Amino acid sequence: GEAVTSSWFPSGQADEQPYATPVIRTKAKPSDPAYAKRKEHNEGLCGELQRRLSIVKQGGGGKYEELHRKRGKNLVRERIAKIVDAGSDTLEISALAGWEMYGGGIHSGGVICAIGVVGGRECMFIGTDATIKGGVNFPVGYKKWLRAQDIAQQNHLPCIYLIDGGGAKLDGQASGGKGKNPSGRDLSYEGVLPATFVEGGRQFFNQARMSALGIPQIAVVCGMCTAGGAYTPAMCDESIIVQGNGTVYLGGPPLVKAATGEDADEQSLGGAVMHTSKSGTCDHFAPDEDTALAMCREVVENLSGRMPRTSLQNCAAPEPPLYDEESILGVIPESTSIPYDIREVIARIVDGSRFHEFKAKYGPTMICGWAHIEGYPVGILGNNGMLFSEAAIKATHFVQICGKRGTPLVFLHNITGFIIGTTYEQGGITKDGAKMVNAISNVPVPKFSIVCGGSFGAGNYAMCGPAFEPRFTFLWPGAKISVMGGEQAAGVVAIVKQNALKRDGQQPMPPEMEAMLKKPIIDGIESKNSAWHSSAGAFDDGIIDPRSTRRVLAQ
Repeated sequence: GEAVTSSWFPSGQADEQPYATPVIRTKAKPSDPAYAKRKEHNEGLCGELQRRLSIVKQGGGGKYEELHRKRGKNLVRERIAKIVDAGSDTLEISALAGWEMYGGGIHSGGVICAIGVVGGRECMFIGTDATIKGGVNFPVGYKKWLRAQDIAQQNHLPCIYLIDGGGAKLDGQASGGKGKNPSGRDLSYEGVLPATFVEGGRQFFNQARMSALGIPQIAVVCGMCTAGGAYTPAMCDESIIVQGNGTVYLGGPPLVKAATGEDADEQSLGGAVMHTSKSGTCDHFAPDEDTALAMCREVVENLSGRMPRTSLQNCAAPEPPLYDEESILGVIPESTSIPYDIREVIARIVDGSRFHEFKAKYGPTMICGWAHIEGYPVGILGNNGMLFSEAAIKATHFVQICGKRGTPLVFLHNITGFIIGTTYEQGGITKDGAKMVNAISNVPVPKFSIVCGGSFGAGNYAMCGPAFEPRFTFLWPGAKISVMGGEQAAGVVAIVKQNALKRDGQQPMPPEMEAMLKKPIIDGIESKNSAWHSSAGAFDDGIIDPRSTRRVLAQ
C-alpha cells in the first residue's frame, strides 16, 4: 500500500512489522514411500515433456535445416533468441501443437509463438518455420497465430512477425493424403479445405485493430511472404526485409505466369531492393538476416506511447516459497482420481508459502485466499473435491471481492465437476453454479488457469477454462480434460442402452456384453483426454513442468 505519514509513529519512523499472514505447513514427507512413488512418476512425465520439446525445437531437421542454413537463415527460435535481451528467458506458447497430426512432423503446428523481452519491453513473437513444409499454414498453426494475437491484444504486447513461409497449403490435404495414416488418424479433413480460407482474414483484422489501439506491429521478412500473407508486413507499422531471401508478393512467379503469361523475376516482383526503393511496401532494407534481427531491436527501442503496466496496490518484496520447487513432484498423485490437498501446491508457488485463506470452514471443497507471487498480490481458487452449493457460493463471493479490489485471479484446476443428485438439485446446485460462472465471466481482472489434475465438464467452466478468456491456460503433464471420465461416460451410455432395451420389452444386456459396450468408449475418451492431446490441438497455451509454475505465473 501507499506510505503513511511519519506522524503516526512517536519515533518518527515505522518499525519493521512482522507478517500476520500464516504460513502453510506442509504435510508431505520425503521419507514417505507414497511421496517417493509420486516423485518418480512425475519425474517420468516431466522427462517425457522435455523429450517432446527437444524434438519439436529441431523444426524440420535433417536436409530441410541444412538447406535453410545454406541460405544464410536462422531457425525461428534462434531468430527470437537474437532479438530478445541478453540473459532473458522466453515463454513459448503451445510448443507441442500439431504433435502427431497431419501424418506427423508438423512440429509446433509450423508456427512458433513466444513472449520475450526486447529493450526491457515484453513482446509477442509469431514466426513461421520454413523447415516444415516450406512454412505453409496448417489449421492448428493458424489457430496458434490467432491465439498469440489475442494474448498480445489482451496484454498490450507489441507483435513481431518473423515471416518465412509459402502461405496456404494448396493441395488441401495432409501429407498422407486421404484415408488414414499408420497411427489410425483420419487425414481426410486435416488440410486447408477450399472454403476455410475465409478465416484467414482474421489475422489481418487483428493486426489492423491492434495497430489502431496503439499496439505496435512489426515484421521481419526473412523469406517468402506470399499471397494473403503479403498483407502481414504491408499492414505492420514498420517492416524490415532481408536482401536475397525476403520476398513479398500477392502472386509469385508461377502464379503470375499461369494467370498473365508474364515471365516475372522474383526479385523484381517482390525483392528487398524493389520494395524499399520503388513500391515502398517495406520500410527497412537489411543486407542479411542477422542485420535484420538487430534492426528489429532498434525498432522496438524507439517505440513510444506504451500503455503502462497496471500498478497493483499491496505489492511486496518478492521472496521464495519455504519449500523447494522439486518437492512439488512429491505431492502430485499418480492419477487424477486420487485426491490431495491443493494447499500443498499453493505452498510451493506463493511468496513465503503464506496464504490468507477466505471462509476456511465453509464450502471446504473450494479453497480460496490471497497471497503474493513474486511480490504481486493474487487471489487463488483451488479445488479440493467436487463443487457443492456452499463451495460455489463461497467462490462467487471471493471472485466478486477480488474484482472490487482489482486483484488478479489464479485458478488451480483439479475438479471432477459439480455434485449431482436429487437432493443437490432441490438444494439449488445448478443455480449456485450459475452464479459462480456468471461472476467469473464478468470479473474485471486478469485471470490465469493452471490445470494441475483433472478438469472435467462444467467444473472446467466454473474454474475459468479457456472459454472464459483467461489470460493464459497452462497444463501440467499429467492433467486430463474432458466432458467426463471414461468410466462415467461408458456408464451413462450403458444405462441408456439398458433402459432402451427395457422399453422395447427385450432382455437386458448380460454383464459381458455391457463390458464390451463400455470398453471402446472408455478407451476412446481416455486416449483423448490427456494434456498431450489437448495441447496438440492448441486447446490451451501449452504444457509446463509443475516446478516452473511459479515462474510462469510471475512472467
